[in-house]
Amino acid sequence: MVTAIQTGAPKIALYTEGTYPQAHGGVSVWVDQLVQGLGDHEFVVQAISGIPFVRAAMPMPDNVSFTQVPLWGKPPPASRLDAARRRETEAAYGTFLDGLCTMDLDLFSDGLQALSALGRRGGFTEVLDTPRVARQTLATWSGHAMGQASTRRSSDPRLPLPTVADALDAQMWLEHALRPLGHPAPEATVGHAVSNGFAGLLALHGLWSHGMPFILTEHGVYLRERYMEFRRSPYSPGFKAILLRFYRLLCSLVYREATLVLPGSHYNRRWEEHLGAHPDKIKCVYNGIDPNIFPPAEAEPAESVVSWVGRIDPLKDIETLIRAFELVRRHNPAAKLRLFGGTPAGNEGYLFQCQSLSQQLNLTDSVTFEGRIDDITDAYRAGQVVALTSVSEGFPYTVIEAMAMGRPPVATRVGGVPEAVGDAGLIVRPRDVMGVASALNRLLDDAPLRARLGRAARERVMELFTLDGCLDAYRRAYPLVIAGGGIL
Repeated sequence: MVTAIQTGAPKIALYTEGTYPQAHGGVSVWVDQLVQGLGDHEFVVQAISGIPFVRAAMPMPDNVSFTQVPLWGKPPPASRLDAARRRETEAAYGTFLDGLCTMDLDLFSDGLQALSALGRRGGFTEVLDTPRVARQTLATWSGHAMGQASTRRSSDPRLPLPTVADALDAQMWLEHALRPLGHPAPEATVGHAVSNGFAGLLALHGLWSHGMPFILTEHGVYLRERYMEFRRSPYSPGFKAILLRFYRLLCSLVYREATLVLPGSHYNRRWEEHLGAHPDKIKCVYNGIDPNIFPPAEAEPAESVVSWVGRIDPLKDIETLIRAFELVRRHNPAAKLRLFGGTPAGNEGYLFQCQSLSQQLNLTDSVTFEGRIDDITDAYRAGQVVALTSVSEGFPYTVIEAMAMGRPPVATRVGGVPEAVGDAGLIVRPRDVMGVASALNRLLDDAPLRARLGRAARERVMELFTLDGCLDAYRRAYPLVIAGGGIL
């Protein structure tokens, strides 16, 4: 329940990307818990989206307002364009591009900061989306690629020589990627990026515009997920190189400039330190749930049922689960797999791919895709076991929610999953079809083991992963950041 906003409570600029309030999912749940739980605080949400969305997917309490920052679609309004502004923008873009090509974080930062200053007077699409800047992009990129033999550090990836198509693709993508700097930064007491990447770019814009310090929360490792995403992308090597350089430098800059970095698991720390976050400002804050909303399930179903809960997404690697379940069915022909969760826009092809796989394996009678349901607890009650076969995770709500209800998980060793599960479930390697099948069979065949792990799972959640503990950490973090840092 939201309480009245306190006069002395900090006003928080909350930066999101592709999550709250435009879409459902684990991070959106986390944000909703934060703003509802800190109802005495005012939150101004800036939400990065791909294209503008018509309406929010989640209801927002009275202490939340939000604006959209779409990367595509109509650009932010520009100020009056004159020769001086054009020269300033091209010079700032040139500095940014030099840093991008040479992996020089300070140059990259200088260019972004100059563009941020220009963006306070409006967008700059009219300058960056021109043949002149296309030629600038090609010339700068080509020059650095040809001269890198004498300047490239051994630890830096090689910059491919661009084709004209590479330069045009990069120019177009970078123009859209820089659009957030053309939107006004909200005025607040403290900033809070709920992921790295473009949410972090908004936090930097707020820092440079208003001197507003910010917290970075990380659930998954943003850069790691971009690497995984691009492994199968159809992009040319040159274009892919520029995109990955942009993401790496941006993530490093956000780590460097954040006052506090609060990952959702200890797993994230090694990435954060490697990419530039000072160890003294990193503090793990686990996600939490309200155990009253997820009470122990009174009884498990009589039949062998595996539940899966989440969004339909390649990172969830539902194909491995389906292939493993086909092996489970050979051992236990009556077993069922029930998949609960919606399909985000753009992932319809992956849903079709998973459905086609279940048909190819003759599992249509035993594998059901049930979409979103009104009461998520029904999804956990539906199974004797809950599975998670993701190839990348932060600290997954579905695992701790299932554990709170006494359902033992079979989950992959990724991100913070082992920290969540502990000894209260079975951990397997990602993409290990045989390992997943073996673990599922073990739990489905052994009711006493399920009961013992289920009790341990509930106890673990009550001890470590309650919502009150998570909210208390953030209630203390905001004043610390305003004061210049410190340890929670």
